[in-house]
Amino acid sequence: MNRRLSFFVISLIAGFWGLTPDAVALPSYARQTGLPCSGCHTTPPELNSAGRLFKLLAFSDKSQNSSITASSDKRHSGLDILASLPLSAFLETSTTGTKVPQPATQNWNFEFPQDVSLFLAGAWSTHIGSFLQVTYSMQDDHFSIDNTDVRYANKRQVAGKEWDYGITLNNNPTVEDLWNSTPAWGYPFIASNSAPTPTAAPVIDGLLAQDVAGIGAYTMWDQHVYFAGTVYRSNHVGNPQPTTGQGYSYNIRGVAPYWRLAWQQTGRTANLEVGFYGIHMKSTPQLVTGPQDSYTDFGPDIQYDRTFGKDVLSLRGTYVRENSALVASVASDAANPGPHHLNASNANVEYHLGNRYSGAFGWFLTDGTMDSLFYPQSALAGSANGNPRSTGFTTNFSVWPMQNLDLAAQYTVYTRFNGAATNYDGAGRAAGDNDTVYLLARFLF
Repeated sequence: MNRRLSFFVISLIAGFWGLTPDAVALPSYARQTGLPCSGCHTTPPELNSAGRLFKLLAFSDKSQNSSITASSDKRHSGLDILASLPLSAFLETSTTGTKVPQPATQNWNFEFPQDVSLFLAGAWSTHIGSFLQVTYSMQDDHFSIDNTDVRYANKRQVAGKEWDYGITLNNNPTVEDLWNSTPAWGYPFIASNSAPTPTAAPVIDGLLAQDVAGIGAYTMWDQHVYFAGTVYRSNHVGNPQPTTGQGYSYNIRGVAPYWRLAWQQTGRTANLEVGFYGIHMKSTPQLVTGPQDSYTDFGPDIQYDRTFGKDVLSLRGTYVRENSALVASVASDAANPGPHHLNASNANVEYHLGNRYSGAFGWFLTDGTMDSLFYPQSALAGSANGNPRSTGFTTNFSVWPMQNLDLAAQYTVYTRFNGAATNYDGAGRAAGDNDTVYLLARFLF
């Protein structure tokens, strides 16, 4: 593992050794700041330097005429609110086709809509703002809480350097991050909700998303050094409180601490970020008492953005090592005894032709401990040999006719799926049968 981790970091940093530094778009943010979406994004949800600063300072920057204010003194309360509610929405419609239809199902599904999201996104006051998303899913046929990040932030000068600091309330580890190299806002930026996907993934890679509640703090020193820490508890939206844990694979015991450290160098034409992040969690599947499974995820990430006139080249990568002790799963005959681990790597490159066109290519690999109980055999979603290894690549081409309309085509190819290239599920399905074409139209307003 140490050799693999070292090679990943050294290879990516070596590629940028000669760097000489020169520092989800929502219409409600544009209305608040008076800037177009391109003021904070290359293309959504990819943040540029200004977008990262806007998020760091709690989404609270406003144009001169966008707020209603009143001064305060010892006897009178002040006021600083937006002149209009910070509301936005988007609608996504899509079609998905796999190389071979999923057993006994229709291929080339057309979803209208795939989902609809409503946002309370903008400044609440001088130092408080939010990205609060509620999404309707056609498959579930109801609205539910989605990615949410409510922040307080402030800044001051210390020893002639800017010190930014804040507090975050959020529901998805890494959703509070400023870069597009960690899972919540990482590539691929769009995904089908009906295509098969590999079973194995580290818990930090979306397995806790919208199912936890966390409070944390963060700080940025001199626009170079960033540190964040958040503690999470299970939230189980839609489940009666206090929860029994039944029906949930993860029930956090105590708190699950998340940490993030990053260094960035911002210049006139280039931005480099190198960081490290992770989470530790103890959990009891289906219960809130008894033996506990333990997970520790950690790894590096890197992001490099370089402008060429009005074009932008972006390179991003991350590696996550997950070490786990599955005591509770072993006790319930859901895993074999002994230590387990996963290795998850993701690297991608993207080129933006202005802000109208972009093309991206990404490679992914997940492998780890073989366990026929933890990764059982089943048609389509299972593993015939208990091997979690999956690998492949994703290509994406996006067109933005307007800054609030995205038309995208994405192709995902699997060279190995749930442990094998052929007959991976024991029912005759090959990894390549799950190769997926995904076409999306997203309207933001």
